[in-house]
Amino acid sequence: MKITTLAGCTLALAMPLAWGQQYQTASTTDRSSTGSQRGQLSSKDFKFVQNAARGGMEEVELGQLAQQKASNQAVRDFGQLMVTEHSKANDELRALAAQKGAALPAQMSHSERATASHLQNESGASFDHAYVKGMVKDHKKDVKEFEKGAKDLTDPELKAWAQKTLPICQQHLQTAENLEATVKGEK
Repeated sequence: MKITTLAGCTLALAMPLAWGQQYQTASTTDRSSTGSQRGQLSSKDFKFVQNAARGGMEEVELGQLAQQKASNQAVRDFGQLMVTEHSKANDELRALAAQKGAALPAQMSHSERATASHLQNESGASFDHAYVKGMVKDHKKDVKEFEKGAKDLTDPELKAWAQKTLPICQQHLQTAENLEATVKGEK
């Protein structure tokens, strides 16, 4: 989650519900007769879309939390970057999924909600350290997923989006790693 435009890498507290309602793109009438929510996407491509959408929701929510709770200005700035760039990426992914008739998840996963809940209970330097450590971990995972997607996705538009987003995820990871070194000394 670096300081460039995030087109995809990987909030008010009510944001997850609002995001889910806004970003769920396929209605039941748009789904195939088998009830699939993946639209025209292969199951592998759909799984990538689902993971990227949930990760994007989490980055926005946690970024907003960092803006509110971080004691270090650089951590607050990074949180703002995550909100700005992941919101843009989320919008792009939502539009792409809609074109393909695929439904995005309405909310974060249980583990993503648990992470947000844990950070909600932290404050000061402890929050900064926990948030940045989580961003490093998340972005390492994002980079791996986007590298794989940039090579292996079968839908050409989705593959192009992953290829465009990968360098942004890599930049975010580098920024988070640099920030982690800074906040370690503050704990």
